[in-house]
Amino acid sequence: MKSNPLGSDVLKRRAVALIFQRHSTRTRVSFETGIVELGGHPMILRTEDTQLARGESIRDTAYVLSRNAAAIGIRTGPDELVRELAQYATVPVVNMLTADHHPCQALADLLTLKENFGELDGLKLAYVGDGNNVARSLAIVGALAGVEIAIAAPDGYQLEPVAGAELTADPYEAVKNANAVYTDVWVSMNDSPETAAARSEALHPYQLNDELLAAAAPGAIALHCLPAHPGDEITEQVLYGERQRIWDQAENRRHGQKALLELLCA
Repeated sequence: MKSNPLGSDVLKRRAVALIFQRHSTRTRVSFETGIVELGGHPMILRTEDTQLARGESIRDTAYVLSRNAAAIGIRTGPDELVRELAQYATVPVVNMLTADHHPCQALADLLTLKENFGELDGLKLAYVGDGNNVARSLAIVGALAGVEIAIAAPDGYQLEPVAGAELTADPYEAVKNANAVYTDVWVSMNDSPETAAARSEALHPYQLNDELLAAAAPGAIALHCLPAHPGDEITEQVLYGERQRIWDQAENRRHGQKALLELLCA
């Protein structure tokens, strides 16, 4: 898909319904552009523009969208909502982000690793910071692809045991022999100032900086799913430095998602 962006027309004269209940930059532009490149029409549905805002059920929404679209993507909060949509839809449903999972991001991350290292099996990726939806999806998808995942987070921010990932409170232990070091934002837009200050204090030792990256394997790359806050979870030097592959990673959202849609809709 990446080497030949217009090589498939699997969605020719077909629509894909994209429900956005959360703000988005990368997810929206990558899905919209990718669907167009596959010959399709991205049908953007914000909650306030649909009857979901007036209480129409997810079940009824699934029935209607399934009769008009080749697939449905949804970016929302609760995982239960995505599962209910998938339960009643008769077309494929793609999780574009929930509070617990971000699988499309993980696909792009694997593509970025493959581009840089050739093979995935046997690689190690270290995730440092908040044990969130991105970390969880990395653990799950990494295990399927043969990538060792280590997650470093402080008490109160660590994941539950998941997919055999190594869980530690020590970021330097996590990055030892890692081929890639990954981070995500510490503070969300919904956090109060008090919560944001507490999170920043707890997560500050997990900042992705030159010192931490130097402790990884020779040739290790820095990754970030974005948006970034330079000076918090990552330094400006790493975010824009020679060892990052963050902007490749952002572009790879489009290519990975196109491959997923072709697999699901062919």
